[in-house]
Amino acid sequence: MSSSLDKVTIKGFKSIESLEEFELKALNIIVGANGAGKSNFIAFFKLLNALIDGNLNRFIRDSGGAVDQLFGGPKKTKKIEFSTRFGTRGFRFNLVATPNDDVAIEDEARFYSGGASGWWSLGDSTVGVSKMVAEVKNNTSDARYSRPVYDAITSWKIYHFHDTSATAPMRGYEIVQDNKVLRWDASNIGAFLLKLRDDHKSEYQEIVNAIKLVTPFFDDFQLEPRKSGEKEEVNLSWTQKGSDYPMQPYHLSDGSIRFICLATALLQPNPPSTIIIDEPELGLHPAAIAILAELIKAASERTQVVIATQSPELINYFSIEDIIVANRKDSATTFTRLDEKDYEDWLEDYSVGELWNKNIIAGGPVNE
Repeated sequence: MSSSLDKVTIKGFKSIESLEEFELKALNIIVGANGAGKSNFIAFFKLLNALIDGNLNRFIRDSGGAVDQLFGGPKKTKKIEFSTRFGTRGFRFNLVATPNDDVAIEDEARFYSGGASGWWSLGDSTVGVSKMVAEVKNNTSDARYSRPVYDAITSWKIYHFHDTSATAPMRGYEIVQDNKVLRWDASNIGAFLLKLRDDHKSEYQEIVNAIKLVTPFFDDFQLEPRKSGEKEEVNLSWTQKGSDYPMQPYHLSDGSIRFICLATALLQPNPPSTIIIDEPELGLHPAAIAILAELIKAASERTQVVIATQSPELINYFSIEDIIVANRKDSATTFTRLDEKDYEDWLEDYSVGELWNKNIIAGGPVNE
């Protein structure tokens, strides 16, 4: 059974008035000018994560409250509609604002196209708790039907490596046992890379080699656990070429440590069924962006990849049919996958990034 996303429907959410059965492929590069709404597409997956984790209304409150999630406000939009299809399965639900600015769930349902096919209603939740998740967590008699849906959604991973500050979790220590999956903010990257070094030497070396292309002075990681009470912990220590002196994470520039996280996410041996990254190009040198593009393309041959970007340099490295343009029309965000036939003549003289900068691709930097 495929767990990667086939189609997504989002209605009434933030700037997305209506996105209906939008098809996602193995590689999806969403590009849009500032304020176009591409990040609201990524926010949909963050909301899904919160629903799965049982923290939906906390997410809603942290995002400004239920009313702020409604396209055009409560007078224009009465409910938010979400629906996804993946392989033979699917999942849908609506959200409505409550008087205390939380959300309630309505019309939650799971889909299965085999056997007793079609949508199976799970009902409503006035407190914003998913019935599908409850069936799995409580191991009810219907959990066997909900678990494939739950497992698929939890296999869609959002990575957010924007915080590279001195106190960022990725620069700190983490217990060595926290190594099963790379966390969304790379807070366990030392432990995760230690696990790869010990158990997946080939993939570990691919990560190291990719980092060397971008950071020529880098030689290898020095992942040596230290005792912390009853536990062992490790951080992202490393060595320079020609030296065995252990360098610490704070010696890495913002761009270098962000690229280390990106390379690890994209080259990991058992990737999530869908990898989602918002603006991976932040803080990267143009040469590093070229390497990043190659890693993204290679990852899309093993799993589904969704990237949101506003970098002309990054989109230069992709086929025009990999590009999805986020654009604003009458205050609503639209998403359009480009067709190479529409740009054949232009592509003889210009790159995709140049067409974006020149606003030949609708939605470019000067488009409103």
